[in-house]
Amino acid sequence: MEKTPLLTLLFLISLLLHTTNPARLTVSPSSSQFFKGDFVSLSCEEDDSSAGWTLRRNTSRDTRSQCGADWGSSSGSSCTISHIIPLDSGVYWCESREGPISNMVNLTVTGGSVILQSPVLPVMEGDDVTLLCKTKTTPSNLPAAFYKDGSLIRKQPTGHMTIQHVSRSDEGLYKCDISGHGESPSSWITVTDKPTNTTSPTTSVTPSPTSALPPDSTSFHPVIRLVCHLMVFIPYFISTFLMVSLYRRRAKGNATKMDCLSILIAFVLLKPV
Repeated sequence: MEKTPLLTLLFLISLLLHTTNPARLTVSPSSSQFFKGDFVSLSCEEDDSSAGWTLRRNTSRDTRSQCGADWGSSSGSSCTISHIIPLDSGVYWCESREGPISNMVNLTVTGGSVILQSPVLPVMEGDDVTLLCKTKTTPSNLPAAFYKDGSLIRKQPTGHMTIQHVSRSDEGLYKCDISGHGESPSSWITVTDKPTNTTSPTTSVTPSPTSALPPDSTSFHPVIRLVCHLMVFIPYFISTFLMVSLYRRRAKGNATKMDCLSILIAFVLLKPV
């Protein structure tokens, strides 16, 4: 019976240790398309480095291949490809040894002369998004035509196109074309819902630093709450365990001076602050 408080304590600690936040895969330069020969860096951004995040990918020639072992150069939770080629086109993600995986990004590498620089990560509803049509050898301000799902959207004289206040209807497959240079590959742009505002419309609220961060940055709040609960209840579990253990020893006539010390410890732990 005296094992019950201790086992409960161990269970809560185990629950805390196995709470793992999903990593967030980022790409630098931030683009979903690259020219053959470009340098690309991928990184698993997560506070808990002990999770053991590994970069993996699926391409036309391999499945779940690991950075450092089959491609790229690995350094901790980061991976670099110094000379990317079209065969590196595919889906990339972070995976921990405990099972969870991050968001997935689709990278396209072309041997052509035109690419579309578009957001590699999902964009939030209401944000502005800028697309850039660029060539490998000439300035990036050439006139370009932009297409969505195969249909012409508009022609821009400087090669830039900004979609203001994006909505779910802007989600789709985009590409661009520069006359005399060629057409870019197509890339999918994903639009996510804007977080629901639960504040009353008549109430003025000053945004806090936390509210300005991306949604992923607040995913650790449950862990903080669990830690706080453990800090409150651990003394009671320990003191209960000591009292039960001492009671059983006294009943058997085996109480010692150390048991008296246990009583004092239990009294201190249970004493209200």
